[in-house]
Amino acid sequence: MLYCLFDIALSSITPAGVFFLPKTEEGEREVKGLKVGRIFKGKANVGRKAIGILLVVMMLSLAGCAQKQAAKNEPAAKNEPVKTVELKLAHFFPATHPVETQLVQPWAKAIEQATKGQVKITSYPMESLLKATEIYGGVKNGIADIGISCFSYTRGSFPLSEVFELPGITYNNSKVASRVAWDGIRELNPQEVQDTHLLMVLTTGPGDLYTKTPVNKLQDIKGMAIRATGLSAETLKTLGANPVAMPQSEAYDALSKGLVKGNLGPIEVLQGWKQAEVTKYITKTPFLYNTLFFVTMNKDKWNELSPETQQAIDKLNEKFFADVAMGLWDKQNQSALDGAIKENKMETIQLSQDEAKRWVELVTPIQADYVNRMKKQGLDGQKALDLTKSLADKYNRQYK
Repeated sequence: MLYCLFDIALSSITPAGVFFLPKTEEGEREVKGLKVGRIFKGKANVGRKAIGILLVVMMLSLAGCAQKQAAKNEPAAKNEPVKTVELKLAHFFPATHPVETQLVQPWAKAIEQATKGQVKITSYPMESLLKATEIYGGVKNGIADIGISCFSYTRGSFPLSEVFELPGITYNNSKVASRVAWDGIRELNPQEVQDTHLLMVLTTGPGDLYTKTPVNKLQDIKGMAIRATGLSAETLKTLGANPVAMPQSEAYDALSKGLVKGNLGPIEVLQGWKQAEVTKYITKTPFLYNTLFFVTMNKDKWNELSPETQQAIDKLNEKFFADVAMGLWDKQNQSALDGAIKENKMETIQLSQDEAKRWVELVTPIQADYVNRMKKQGLDGQKALDLTKSLADKYNRQYK
């Protein structure tokens, strides 16, 4: 600003290169030691007009200087191109699975559009970046930026969240189970998921037994090797079966080679994972199974995004959860019923009412065991269980 004032001062100098100074007592002006006659003698009005014009010029010049100075002070970042953030997403589903085709790809495209190309997500399906059991840890440590997998694949790492997979709680469908889990986790806000940024959760909803030999009663699964993970494995053990832990990605080979004789899971695995080709019977057991999936992001990567970008992604997460994720397994299950099950002529078995009651009575104590285990870890398992049951009642009435 001082530099600008100096410029203005210089521009006010007369052609002779000197300033006019105030009048002396003699009625003359002194110009740096020289005596000069009255410049504006008899022309006072002209002098006033000249001074007025000079003041206007100075004011306009000051305004111009202020604009120049503001331009100089503008952050250089505004002139720099916006940096594109490229994120790697790891999951274990096949590239043809609806998780990839109906959830991941449309969601990633929507995020890129909403952020005007600032955020781009590249998906790595079928364990091409990380094994199913390593995905959460891989996201936490920055190997992947986003990950989708099962909480139950790392049993013990998410103790409080096991409540959403407890047997003896009935969910009408995946919409109910997913809504219960997402509402519940946001209310409980467990410490176990604070080391990443959770974007959403979704579930399979109720699952059934798929076996090579028919299961009509409890005795039929005694000692049977059945693929299961997490609390589902503990549930089968309580019923007398021999649970074998492995991700769904390994189940087809294990079933085809006879390493296991059955699987506990959602109906969609019969089509999405082609397990209808290696099993023959479906025993309906909606009280035994629910699997919880996380969609989570590396915390540092999330924090690097601008607040505006975070808000845009949060908004899309809510939309895709409601429109796609929460009911994804319902659609898959129906597709399997209409497709793979009919094509492979699988037989469906309904347990009698008394037989189903017998199974439920055997597995219900697992809920009390959960509460006791949580208490030993300083966690309020009873609060989590009561909340889950209350939410299940609420959403079972809403989603028939």
